[in-house]
Amino acid sequence: MPAKPISLGPLNFKKRGDAVAYLKEILRGYDVGDKVNSTHAILLRAALEHHPNSAAKIGCGITDFSVRTADFGSKCFWVNRSDGTTEKFSISGSIYGS
Repeated sequence: MPAKPISLGPLNFKKRGDAVAYLKEILRGYDVGDKVNSTHAILLRAALEHHPNSAAKIGCGITDFSVRTADFGSKCFWVNRSDGTTEKFSISGSIYGS
């Protein structure tokens, strides 16, 4: 299967796997409970647009992103919506559309 390029905000990646690796590296830089900075939030919004359930994940609108715990003690990015609800999302699920 040939590599599929992807753009996330201002960044362009030759392969989707490169984008996933980049976002995972960003995630590693945050501790559980941290709010994601505005530069990284631009990339996360762009990644979320590729998710097959992006409309449901975004809901009524995104106020910001944070890092919280996920399944099996791991950490992941969470969407914080303007109505106070939250939703976790998988980086690879967003990039690969699964």
